[in-house]
Amino acid sequence: METWKIGNVTITRVVDVLQDIDLTMLIPEATPDNLEPMSGWLKPHFINEDGTIPLSIHTFLVESEGVKILVDTCIGNDKPRPLPDWNLRQGQFLEQLEEAGAKRESVDIVLCTHLHVDHVGWNTILENDSWVPTFANARYLIGEKEWEYWKDEEDPFGAEAKQDSILPVIESGLVDFVDSSHEITSEVSLIPTPGHTPGHVSVKIESEGQRAVITGDLFHHPVQFSRPKWKDIADVQSEIAEISREAFMDQYSENTLVLGTHFAAPTAGRIVMDEGVYRFQV
Repeated sequence: METWKIGNVTITRVVDVLQDIDLTMLIPEATPDNLEPMSGWLKPHFINEDGTIPLSIHTFLVESEGVKILVDTCIGNDKPRPLPDWNLRQGQFLEQLEEAGAKRESVDIVLCTHLHVDHVGWNTILENDSWVPTFANARYLIGEKEWEYWKDEEDPFGAEAKQDSILPVIESGLVDFVDSSHEITSEVSLIPTPGHTPGHVSVKIESEGQRAVITGDLFHHPVQFSRPKWKDIADVQSEIAEISREAFMDQYSENTLVLGTHFAAPTAGRIVMDEGVYRFQV
């Protein structure tokens, strides 16, 4: 469990799934030969010795002005999924979340940066053979543009998520559909970073002159700071995602703590320029 302080705001990472994958499954150009020139800064944290990469699926608990906010809700338990490591899980996520200081009933806001299967799973839990909201006292924030797209589409990486993790919270009346620049507190707000999905957002935290951004899936892996043009197969709109990555780095390099939603520990660092290209410095 990692924790950061941004002024008066506390951010805590709570992991649901940590697995090793072949990065070319997501970014075909990220072959060992193509990664080698960047190995000096990608190793040892972001490339394993066998060439695989550690992929973390976690939530960020953001505490601001007395408000407890969960950013993305990972895979979830008991849910049928096509990937073995995600299928019918029996993890200890809720127990870990409580250890981090957030019992289920104390969560005020649940924010989904987008509606892919690995960002909505703990929206609901199974009770009496029905999917019910996990955080019954919270408001669930979903982007208006995001739902406008997904209400008529299926997630190619987990079509079941709509039925077991998205529609139940909408039908419960707990969802607020929000603008891509929505302000949650005076210290926490959304910023539009479209492309991975049409309504994808990242989360900006500003307090006491300090700033951090939780990227969602704007970046799946730190190599994308140096190679933003490499296609990510999970991006719905590849060209727009590339533009969003490049614009983000130009705006938030060096003076912002960047927290990657799938970056294994150390999860946070800064985007720095090195010999004409960006890289991630931890």
